Amino acid sequence: MSSPKRAVVVPGDVLDGEGLKPGVGTFSEGGQIYASLLGIKRERDGYVDVVPVGGRYIPREGDLVIGKVIDLGPSHWLVDLNGPHPSPLRVNEVPWKVDFGDTARYLDVEDAVLVKIISLDETKRVIITMKDRSTRKLTQGRIVEISHARVPRVIGNQGSMISLIEDFTDTRMFVGQNGRIWIDGEIDDVVHAVTAIEMIESDAHVHGLTDAVRDFLETTYGKAE
Repeated sequence: MSSPKRAVVVPGDVLDGEGLKPGVGTFSEGGQIYASLLGIKRERDGYVDVVPVGGRYIPREGDLVIGKVIDLGPSHWLVDLNGPHPSPLRVNEVPWKVDFGDTARYLDVEDAVLVKIISLDETKRVIITMKDRSTRKLTQGRIVEISHARVPRVIGNQGSMISLIEDFTDTRMFVGQNGRIWIDGEIDDVVHAVTAIEMIESDAHVHGLTDAVRDFLETTYGKAE
């Protein structure tokens, strides 16, 4: 997978990049790809997207996201992905053998799930799965929400920021591309991890943010990494 490249763009900006295809938040005209909104340019897997600076998460094929079950039927669950519309998770896209009408035995309203977006159909309806080995039901822990535009900052270069927080707080974390973060650990450690994440979200534009987060954690835990 190619490394993502990011820059702030405004509507009408030409999105340079040889061989790229237009993705979310873009349009193509005269052989050029342009930004259709204010946001952050992102190149990934041969596509160029514009991720809105604000607003709701826009689903993208291949994203791992944290969803919340908001309703269920006899052969599906309805999952809120923090996007424009909830998405159905069908019984043929989970790792369990679910009898018709028995969906509540496996997932119920308010349950949290880590799912993968496998496709978007022609009407932009999102198809999700729990059959990927990276997906699962999330039990225990705590889920916090940040702006989806801040996700790259929380993860850091090659996972450096999230690893820093996990190492100091001794927590397990997963950052969904939709801005939801699952954190599991001792209560006090989870609180400190949340505080660090809130620092990152509020000061994402500040130079030296990694050092500031490290200083906070060192002061909190009274130790060096």
